[in-house]
Amino acid sequence: MNATLRELLATESSVLLHGYTSAQGDAETRKTVADNIRERFGVNISPDLIYMTCGAAASLSISLKAIIEEGKRDEFIVFAPFFTEYRVFIENAGGKVVISEPEEKTFQINLSDLEAKINEKTKAIILNSPNNPSGVVYTEETIKGVADILDRKSKEYGAPIYLIADEPYRELVYGDVFVPYLMNYYRDTVVCYSFSKSLSLPGERIGYIAVSPNMQDARGVYLSVCGAGRSLGYVCAPSLMQQLVKKCINAKVNIKAYKKNRDLLYGSLTSYGYECVKPDGAFYLFVKSPSGDAYEFYERAKAHEILVVPCDDFGVKGYVRIAYCTDYERVVGALPAFSALAKEYGL
Repeated sequence: MNATLRELLATESSVLLHGYTSAQGDAETRKTVADNIRERFGVNISPDLIYMTCGAAASLSISLKAIIEEGKRDEFIVFAPFFTEYRVFIENAGGKVVISEPEEKTFQINLSDLEAKINEKTKAIILNSPNNPSGVVYTEETIKGVADILDRKSKEYGAPIYLIADEPYRELVYGDVFVPYLMNYYRDTVVCYSFSKSLSLPGERIGYIAVSPNMQDARGVYLSVCGAGRSLGYVCAPSLMQQLVKKCINAKVNIKAYKKNRDLLYGSLTSYGYECVKPDGAFYLFVKSPSGDAYEFYERAKAHEILVVPCDDFGVKGYVRIAYCTDYERVVGALPAFSALAKEYGL
């Protein structure tokens, strides 16, 4: 049993650990999260703008439900490549998905394409950095460009265009790569966070929504979040995990292990002739199919007992995603198969 969990079970009452919290989350846990945001990013946020959730999926679903206007078919812009569940979350909330195409090679946001996709029906954009599936971290220059476009377009249409920041991989970056905190760049921002990746506990499903204190009608948006959480049944996130958040707020996974895997996999595959996007964060490698067909590559890789995910449904055709959140020895053991597959393609 984890030492922190043993300590918690020994000192906290069973009511605190296993009873219901308030609908939006335990007050002390929300204060801990708010204090952490203030200390790390300089945003003076109140605990009353924090809503505890069962992970980032619940955070996104609640946030979308909170800001969408029923019957208006609001549009939500996502940046390719994007996590496929965005489409499910948006359409389930009653919205329409609009895909913004990336810059070639770098997979940074194409600012011209973003601006062209915004219209009077645009309710929000979802921005995920570090990105799943590419591992790309959007640069500060890119983020400033996005914020400028959203500011201008919000004024043009007379209503805020929200920025929903999906940040489960924020802590998983390599070297000195900087991940901008989006509340510091754009006022109408909602942050959706999960501890699943930062603590390497994906099955525990604990996270939060943070509504920027600088947002237009921040209180009203937060109350909408509370109402959406109630209507979806996403209230009272697990008490035990909320108590652990208070104890582990600054704990981080061993990023050196991920970096070791990344360096070996990226270095080896590129040396074999594969075209890959070098990930600055997360734990995915985005690889271009040598034939240009992601599904064909998937089938041929499977014959070598390599499992890859075709990414056509992520908004970019011809690429696959490889996850390297595994033992180093497993990465080493897979390299001969990747080499043999490369030779089949004549790389």
